Amino acid sequence: MKKNKLPRRIAMGIALGVLVGWACHHFAGSEQSAKEIASYFSMVTDIFLRMIKMIIAPLVFATLVGGIASMGNSRSVGRIGARAMAWFVTASVVSLLIGMGLVNLFQPGAGLNMDVAQHATAAVPVNTGDFSLKAFIGHVFPRSIAEAMANNEILQIVVFSLFFGFALAGVKRAGYTRITDSIEELAKVMFKITDYVMAFAPIGVFAAIASAITTQGLGLLVDYGKLIAEFYLGILILWALLFGAGYLFLGRSVFHLGKLIREPILLAFSTASSESAYPKTIEALEKFGAPKRVSSFVLPLGYSFNLDGSMMYQAFAILFIAQAYNIDLSFTQQMLILLTLMITSKGMAGVARASVVVVAATLPMFNLPEAGLLLIIGIDQFLDMARTATNVVGNSIATAVVAKSEPHEEADEDEGAHVPVRSRSEPVPVA
Repeated sequence: MKKNKLPRRIAMGIALGVLVGWACHHFAGSEQSAKEIASYFSMVTDIFLRMIKMIIAPLVFATLVGGIASMGNSRSVGRIGARAMAWFVTASVVSLLIGMGLVNLFQPGAGLNMDVAQHATAAVPVNTGDFSLKAFIGHVFPRSIAEAMANNEILQIVVFSLFFGFALAGVKRAGYTRITDSIEELAKVMFKITDYVMAFAPIGVFAAIASAITTQGLGLLVDYGKLIAEFYLGILILWALLFGAGYLFLGRSVFHLGKLIREPILLAFSTASSESAYPKTIEALEKFGAPKRVSSFVLPLGYSFNLDGSMMYQAFAILFIAQAYNIDLSFTQQMLILLTLMITSKGMAGVARASVVVVAATLPMFNLPEAGLLLIIGIDQFLDMARTATNVVGNSIATAVVAKSEPHEEADEDEGAHVPVRSRSEPVPVA
């Protein structure tokens, strides 16, 4: 499949999935029949996502180890990591503020007049038992690299790869290069496998959309149209700010980056899975000119610490629930919620339906009814699509900016793989 045709075919898969899903929902006859039909679509989606997951661990390991070995010193890693985290924290604060600002402006939950007492005993379909910052910190360090790879624990793979990469750099300086060469060849093989897997992307995208529409129907989008529209407006504002910030550092080449990441954005949006977009995102960054030693380090970190769309969603959801139950939150309380989300959201890595789990875990901290989560759980699939695509945009721009900020004189260390210093008006060449 020619790469320039893939975004078009994915878009066609989305459109066809909506049509087929609507038809199945309309003619299913009952909710149970709709769920049964959707299960067959979900089976196709699961197969595609399984193929994606099978390449994530070796791809992250090979690219990151190769990048660390090429850097050769911990000072470079520390500098890149510090710059990446500074961007991540700033982007997280901005994302939360946008979510809070829009909810306070549009008041999407006002008028629902939900009764706290009536819904006090309602069951919340989310397990928050394993969610805490303490659990997250302990979870960062792997007990076994085999276990980490088997479970696709990206942050654990990053930690092991850092140790392995520094050790490999040490033996490389001693004149032993065969393992380094093998790691680089492994990365090439994984990218080739990625091309094979991506050939099935339009089918997986079609099945994912068809499954969601079959069970939920388009009527749900109409009923919650105001909330969904306001959330998507917030997503567009966040995208504009992210590309604006990227323009300050990258100049007009940020729009070239936007074109390169169309495929991973479409994949993330249609499957609501960041993992599905990872291989194509790292390929796009390489084409943009970001050196592997930077992209292979910053991008996996971003998957745990730079989830801009998810952060905005969390602020949006919590204040929406408070409004629905007529609970007035002062400015100070809202700022406390913001700070709490800044900290607790770092436990999202490795948690299924992470953003919903964060919201469920944060609600009782501020005496907000947990049952309020039921108000948005039905449309979470459609909100998840937007926030996942936004996470891809945020991580791509963050990685490109960190790569551009690296000192020009280190290009020789990376054998010319570094992004050269250029004026804002000069576009980044495609490799």
